[in-house]
Amino acid sequence: MPNYRVNKDAVAKARELIDSGQYDDSTEWSDAAPSADDENAEVEKNGYEGYGLWHLAVDPEASEETKGRYAFPYGDFTKVNRAALIHAKQRAAQNDHDEIEKAADQLLQYLDEKRGS
Repeated sequence: MPNYRVNKDAVAKARELIDSGQYDDSTEWSDAAPSADDENAEVEKNGYEGYGLWHLAVDPEASEETKGRYAFPYGDFTKVNRAALIHAKQRAAQNDHDEIEKAADQLLQYLDEKRGS
């Protein structure tokens, strides 16, 4: 199992998006999750670094120029998806990725505060 670390740049980007109101709190992640074609388009447009900014975790042992280096997506390359944060938190908890679970939970709480829930 990969030894993920929190992608601090992605967490910062997610907070910025939430601050600017760029989030979706109603679409299920299964409906909002990017397709493989969407992912490839993001890599083409913004490189792997830009692609990685949409993922809460990095596998430092994976090759840098691969999508497999990044895990726990939180949005669709345009906005944060609340259901994606819940999914990431649950999946991280199930796989004992405590720091990733904590990061997803903190973002979820932050989003909920911003939306007034």
